[in-house]
Order: sequence, then C-alpha cells, then structure tokens
Amino acid sequence: MSTALELPTDADVRAAAIELEGAPATDVLRWAATAIPRFCITSSFGADAAVLLSLVAEVDPDIPVLFLETGFHFAESLAYRHQLADLLGLRAVIDVTPALTVEQQAREHGAGLYLRDPDACCALRKVAPLDDALAGYDGWATGVRRSQTAERAGTPIVTTATTGGRVLLKVAPLATWTAADVAGHRRLHGLPPHPLAERGFSSIGCAPCTRAVAPGEDPRSGRWAGQSKTECGIHLEGPER
Repeated sequence: MSTALELPTDADVRAAAIELEGAPATDVLRWAATAIPRFCITSSFGADAAVLLSLVAEVDPDIPVLFLETGFHFAESLAYRHQLADLLGLRAVIDVTPALTVEQQAREHGAGLYLRDPDACCALRKVAPLDDALAGYDGWATGVRRSQTAERAGTPIVTTATTGGRVLLKVAPLATWTAADVAGHRRLHGLPPHPLAERGFSSIGCAPCTRAVAPGEDPRSGRWAGQSKTECGIHLEGPER
C-alpha cells in the first residue's frame, strides 16, 4: 500500500477493496487513516451513528468528524451530537454549515423548499457544504451499509469519488454490516441510543423531512415520506460525486 505521504493509486484502491472485503471495521479505518494523507469521517449523528463513531474513537479519536449542521436538525440530534462526542472522547467534531442560513434560504428560494423541491434543499444544505468541506481532505469514511437500501447494496469498502473536480477516496467500514450487527455492537459497548429512537424514529435526518415509522415498516420509510426520494445526495455516485 502507499505511504501516508501520497494518495493511493487506482491499483492500490482496487487491491484494498479486495483485501478489506469482510475485514473488521477497525482494520478498514486503520488502513484509511494510514493510506489517506488527509482523512476524515462524516457522521449524521443519527440513529446508528454511535457505532462507527465508537470505532473511530478506538482507532484514533483525533480523526476529524464532519457533521452537516443543516439548521433543520431535531434538537435531540444536536444534543446527541454533543453527548456522543463527549462520551467517546472525539476531539475533532466539526460542524459543517451551508452558505445560507435557514432564514436566508427562505428569502432567496421561498419558504418550505424542503417540501416543494427536497432535492434542491438537500443540495444547498448538505451536498454543497460537504463538497466544500472535503476540499481540505483526500478521503473520507461514511457509515453507509449495503443492507440499508437497494441503492446502497453495491457499496464498495473502498472506492474513489469525484467531488469539486478532485478525486477522493471514499471508505465504508460498515458496508457489510447488518442491522443485527449494528444493534449487537451497540449493546456490547453500552452505546446510548439516539433520543428519538424510542419514539419510532429508525432513520433520522432533518426534522421537516423525517417522521417516525410504524412496526413492520421499512426503517428508512420515515425519510422524505410521501416524496419520490430516498437519498439526500451525499452518498450518490456520479460524475461529480
């Protein structure tokens, strides 16, 4: 593998994707922290966030953790962000904010953009801010799992993504984990649940676009309910992702 002084080559990435398939998530994180010169984590501090963050704390609590502070989060999510950071000893949690405040966005694009055009709202409050933040890094890790949605079923452990005209490495340490794996890790390590989890929120995003789910419903059915939308855009691959 490459040293920490240069970005891994395409051949390195392909080899790592094969080598790390099925490896413990901590091994994936250690590889990324060593191989990627400027490496960070992104976290929503949502329902399952504590699992990846606990592994980050085990590997290196100084790894930067980027939190997309959209301005629309539940108060409980913001409290959970601070609770987990303190509990796990994460020393570099960074709030990433949009160019426009919620009030400025309403003035420029009209109130309730998240209802009229949720893709545009996510682009303004999540995708663009993350792209800007990642300008300071060479790669990042997410908590995406293949078992979450059909769109995520092919998620590789290690891949490349183009953002802001730059090619970065994208790592998914939990790609092979199931919901049972996540729940088991949380129980084993005594990780606190998100405050909204007991109220039926199994996948938690911005407050205006998230509802609780009923027993038996798909865990992500509460996200953008009633909309033909399943992703905010930050995990989608394409020419500029």
